[in-house]
Amino acid sequence: MQLQRGLTSLKGKIKSRFNLFSKMNILIIVLFIPIIIVYTYSNDVTYDVVSTELQMSNTKQLTFLSSQIDSRINQMMDFSHIFSKDPNVRKFNGLNIWEDRYDRMQTRYVIQEKMVLQAGVMNIWPARYAVHSQQNKDVLSNYDQSLQYNEDYLRRNISGKWTYGDGGTQSSDELKAFYWFYSDSLVQQGKLTGSSLVIEASFSYENIQNMLDTYKAGGQGDPFFYHKGDTPILNRSADKQLSSELIRYLDGNPPENTSQDVVKLDGENYLVSSVKSSYLDWHLIDVVPLDQILGPMSFSRNLFYFSMCLLFVVGISASILLYRNIQSPIKKLVHGLRRVQRGDYSVRLHSKDHNEFSFLFHRFNDMSRQIQDLIENVFNEKIRAREATLKQLQAQINPHFLYNCLGYIINMAQMKDEEAVVSMAYNLSAYYRYTTRMERDTATLNEEVQLLINYLDIQKLRNGRIDYHIDIPEEMRSQSVPRLMLQPIVENSVIHGVAKSYTSGEIRISGEMSDGYCRVYIEDDGPGLNPEQQEALSRKMSEPLHDEMGCGLWNTNQRIIHQFGNNSYLSFKKSPLGGLRTEIIWETSSGDD
Repeated sequence: MQLQRGLTSLKGKIKSRFNLFSKMNILIIVLFIPIIIVYTYSNDVTYDVVSTELQMSNTKQLTFLSSQIDSRINQMMDFSHIFSKDPNVRKFNGLNIWEDRYDRMQTRYVIQEKMVLQAGVMNIWPARYAVHSQQNKDVLSNYDQSLQYNEDYLRRNISGKWTYGDGGTQSSDELKAFYWFYSDSLVQQGKLTGSSLVIEASFSYENIQNMLDTYKAGGQGDPFFYHKGDTPILNRSADKQLSSELIRYLDGNPPENTSQDVVKLDGENYLVSSVKSSYLDWHLIDVVPLDQILGPMSFSRNLFYFSMCLLFVVGISASILLYRNIQSPIKKLVHGLRRVQRGDYSVRLHSKDHNEFSFLFHRFNDMSRQIQDLIENVFNEKIRAREATLKQLQAQINPHFLYNCLGYIINMAQMKDEEAVVSMAYNLSAYYRYTTRMERDTATLNEEVQLLINYLDIQKLRNGRIDYHIDIPEEMRSQSVPRLMLQPIVENSVIHGVAKSYTSGEIRISGEMSDGYCRVYIEDDGPGLNPEQQEALSRKMSEPLHDEMGCGLWNTNQRIIHQFGNNSYLSFKKSPLGGLRTEIIWETSSGDD
């Protein structure tokens, strides 16, 4: 019991150490997860804030650039309005009846000087102007002295709006200029009355490129001017391949007046911002590589995740090492202790490593070996004690029968009955030839029956009233039983049954096998026992042997229990013959037992 409690206590301590390692691993994971969650949340918030600020800043810059372009266009339009009211310009479109040639030349010179001065105000935005006189069929410009008046040209372009190109036969892939024609006609704009004065204002696509180059120099985008169906105006250092892919995207997804979208091109994300020009009906597009701008943040995030993964791998490796060097030996030791607790003392633990656990395994093996040796010694001692007890019980039975037989022979010799003495001596010699073979403690039931025949023949010589019948099935006679198991009970029937009645003398011995049990019934027609006496006799079978008790039945009962187990016993009942019926019941043994 103390050994069992010690093993349970040792197993509990080892299991507590094992649970401690498991709790440490869980604690590490529990600490790891909040760090990753907090960092991920913080990084996402920072990423969103920076992305939002970038989008707002890009929109503001692009809107400012668009307002600059519109401002310059508005200046050109204002100049055209004012210039159309200039006296010299009005004079240029007059009848010129009273003017001489010098005055006309002077008027032309003044008009050209004013246009040249206005065009040269802003170097980044060169403007071109021309004055068309429908009445005089004449034209003046600051960019082409050989320009001839062409009324079809005017009618084709005077729409009151800015147009891209002059409506000529230019190639669609060729970059063009932007034109705006203003008429001093009081009727609807875009109509020629025959004496109309038309101011032509235009600027080259290079003006847009200059603005785009200036914008790109101060930022990280790649801007261009876009109108569906026309060749876009790119900045001079634009990425042609990226612009081509983005233009194909814009053709399929027309931009709104002001919009921002994140577009994925060639596996990278780009922030595409657009602002529509209020005069030209073109969109100012800016492309910002988000991955490049937000790259440091992404790199920092990825570096953190890589570090966490590396730490996790290191933790897993450390956990594996702990498992191999600590937890696995502990589990092996716990498993060995459980086997020992179940009674398997042959378990042995082995370790290839030379550490504290190898020493512990060695001591565990010594403990198991010592426990196994101790239990085997105790078991062998029990077997030897059992054999000694069986032999002692058998020795107690043999003298008891011998005393009775010798007393009979003495009586027959005194009565000069030589035939009875010879018969008794013959049967007695056969009986003792059987009982003195002590090399075996068991015999077959058939040998026991033969012994009963010898015994009952002896008793029949002493008492002529005795008559016996034996009915044991043949398949039952091969059962192995303790020696002299039946004889004391038959002897009890003879002495306490038949001998106490002058009218009786029948002894019946029968047997049967059923439900895994063998049963032998020995009954007589003697006076028997009342129920109280039967209960007292049955109770004495389970009590220790006393000096005042007879030892025959008690010894037989003890031998049956020793031989067949606690499910085997003697039972006493009233016999149908009128006397006592003794039942010997034992459990049949399997081949392995």
